Amino acid sequence: MHLHYISEQNSILNHFLAQIRDVSVQKDSMRFRKNIERIGEIMAYELSKTLPYVPIEVQTPLGIKKTSALEDHVVLCSVLRAGLALHTGFMNIFDNAENGFVSAYRHHPNNDDYFDILVEYQAAPSFENKTLILIDPMLATGQSIVAVLNKLHLEQKPKEIHIAVVIAAPEGIAYLEQNLPANCHLWVAALDEKLNEKNYIVPGLGDAGDLAYGVKL
Repeated sequence: MHLHYISEQNSILNHFLAQIRDVSVQKDSMRFRKNIERIGEIMAYELSKTLPYVPIEVQTPLGIKKTSALEDHVVLCSVLRAGLALHTGFMNIFDNAENGFVSAYRHHPNNDDYFDILVEYQAAPSFENKTLILIDPMLATGQSIVAVLNKLHLEQKPKEIHIAVVIAAPEGIAYLEQNLPANCHLWVAALDEKLNEKNYIVPGLGDAGDLAYGVKL
């Protein structure tokens, strides 16, 4: 798996990352969503530099301009519900992309710390021989990403897979490296220290879905 760490160099990205972590700023859910969207735009721009382009000619009012255009068909697929704001940021950049959505959540069958991942809902276009960008703000254990890709891979094979996460734990990255094909790309805005005993990212930011859309039952 190819790893891409975006926040290693100073940029406005780090400013937005600081705000989504700050408990005093997190009280404003609209700002939280907007900052996640901004992070998505920055990540999408950086990712776009690695995709293939083809030469084209554009007719302007005064002549012809030779330039380039994105070659691949892109499908954006986000994990509900936390991925929606990040998805919007990517969609702002890849504005011609097709869009898909899939649910994945931790199921605690015994009401204890043990959980498995349930993937129950999927609405996605064909991504056969297309560039699939899977979007999920938090990479904790990595089990959700693997479960989603296993479900999406049942019938169709994308040309290339990119996974975009805002905050990742080392354990989740290691799990993806062990369970995903070598040609996958993982884009990480910020790498955190570890998972705690409940498999939450430390220092992390809390539950991204709750911060963006309200506490769930």
